[in-house]
Amino acid sequence: MPNPAQPLPTMKSTELARMICGHICLHACMAGTRMAAPLLALRDGHSAMNVGVLLALFALAPVFLALPAGRYADRHGMRRPVGIAVVAAATGAALALLFPVFPILCLSAFMTGGATGAASISLQRHVGRAAAGPTELKRVFSWLAIGPAVSNFIGPLAAGLLIDYAGASPGDTLGYRAAFLLMVLLPISTWYWIRPVSDLPPIRSVAGAAPTRAWDLMREPMMRRLMLVNWCMSSCWDVHMFAVPVLGHERGFNASVIGAILGGFAIAAALIRVLIPIVAARLQEYVVVTVAMVVTAMVFAVYPFMHGPLAMGACSVLLGLALGTVQPMVMSMLHQITPEARHGEALGLRLMAINASSVAMPVVFGTLGAAVGVSALFWAVGIFVGLGARQSWALRTDPAAHPAAH
Repeated sequence: MPNPAQPLPTMKSTELARMICGHICLHACMAGTRMAAPLLALRDGHSAMNVGVLLALFALAPVFLALPAGRYADRHGMRRPVGIAVVAAATGAALALLFPVFPILCLSAFMTGGATGAASISLQRHVGRAAAGPTELKRVFSWLAIGPAVSNFIGPLAAGLLIDYAGASPGDTLGYRAAFLLMVLLPISTWYWIRPVSDLPPIRSVAGAAPTRAWDLMREPMMRRLMLVNWCMSSCWDVHMFAVPVLGHERGFNASVIGAILGGFAIAAALIRVLIPIVAARLQEYVVVTVAMVVTAMVFAVYPFMHGPLAMGACSVLLGLALGTVQPMVMSMLHQITPEARHGEALGLRLMAINASSVAMPVVFGTLGAAVGVSALFWAVGIFVGLGARQSWALRTDPAAHPAAH
């Protein structure tokens, strides 16, 4: 184990920039595939239910792979797990390129989704270990969180342009093959960015130590609170993405207006993550998360009363600003309250919970929305989040009170 008197080297800004670029490329592969594969399935006559299964596979893969990926990262560092993820994502996209049929598209969804989740755990673990103190943790996780926001724009846009313009006619098979070819190249470029980044010294296990299980982490009250708060706010993200199109359709908005409302949310979430590093030294994680939960509850309370596109867009932007602050704060606290040797395992547990929620919650939201209406769904979730703010306030802690985390 590294000598505690000799701290780990602080990450260079160039290395952080390389990791962000690598994260963007790999995540864009998954995001582009997630748009192209369902469109191809619909073009070939598959039902909406089949497309739903296809989309679920992108989130389902990390449910099974997150914990093993986290343990693997704890043992082997960052470079080897990311290298395996690059191979898996490129292979998944290549299979869709060569065999653009529904069963292979499902396999491609599983591989690209799982690879992206596994690589994210390794990257997050690496930057968390390299950060020097709580302020630096907030900064690096805010920068790293920008990657998915950028890639969720780049990947689908590039795939859509190729589908429409790379073939003999918009939407023909050649256009889809061109899109999947780009998805193959994106993970390969990830390795170009990541390869020069130096790995950190490994953490050696203590001889004779009893074997551990991931669920042992949940015995700590702080970890339970943090996971509950993270799941609660992740569900708010999901319910907004589900409910706004339904609410907009009920009010007669066209697709571009609904897309603009959701786009405002995404831009606001990315913007706040750019601003956090500037003021990170003045922020306390539990305060930021508590304020975000209170603001989210208030926005959900008034959202159903906003009948015009501009009013709904304003709510969407405000919600994006609130929810966009949560992930960097949660990641910072997670690294402070868990043992360094188990950071990857804790990150895997978090990702598994979030993706399991993303698979199950749309079904729950759809059932509740049909039973009580979308407005009541907003209010119910808002009340739940407001009550959960007490748990986030209880997350205030002194890292020195958790010596196992150092």
